[in-house]
Amino acid sequence: MSSYADTLLPEFDEEMANTRKVLERLPDDKLDWQPHPKSHTIGWNANHVTDMVNWLVAVLTQPSFDVAPVGGEPYVFPKLTSRQEILDLFDRNVAAARQAIAEAKDEDMGHPWSLSQAGHVIFTMPRSVVVRRVILNHIIHHRAHICVYLRLNDVPVPGMYGPSGDE
Repeated sequence: MSSYADTLLPEFDEEMANTRKVLERLPDDKLDWQPHPKSHTIGWNANHVTDMVNWLVAVLTQPSFDVAPVGGEPYVFPKLTSRQEILDLFDRNVAAARQAIAEAKDEDMGHPWSLSQAGHVIFTMPRSVVVRRVILNHIIHHRAHICVYLRLNDVPVPGMYGPSGDE
């Protein structure tokens, strides 16, 4: 019988490689570009994708996380301003997340994990559901935003599950 880590790591590695290919295409001079005033910028999405990878460590090693604990320091989201800074943080976060996945205990994956803000629970779900739905699917969702933004700026989009229209 395969462990949780054995089943997740191949997909994690593939999705992180695909995500890195997208981040490698970030145009330094367009990180502040946004397609609509209600949309986030390319840079915001790239920072968010990069940061979400790091959240895997918290999900797999802590029972909960409060982004703005009462009486404590709020979580600081990255605001990196160059492709290279984003790639460097992404690579460090991927390495840490991969290690956390490799060390995850099967019996812990069904345990509840909670995200809170100022002591108010936003959600509680089994840890394995948070990894899939809140982290991996969320990364893929925002990676797709970046791909659309690249396309709208005439930056070739890399293939991920086969060739892209630019390959």
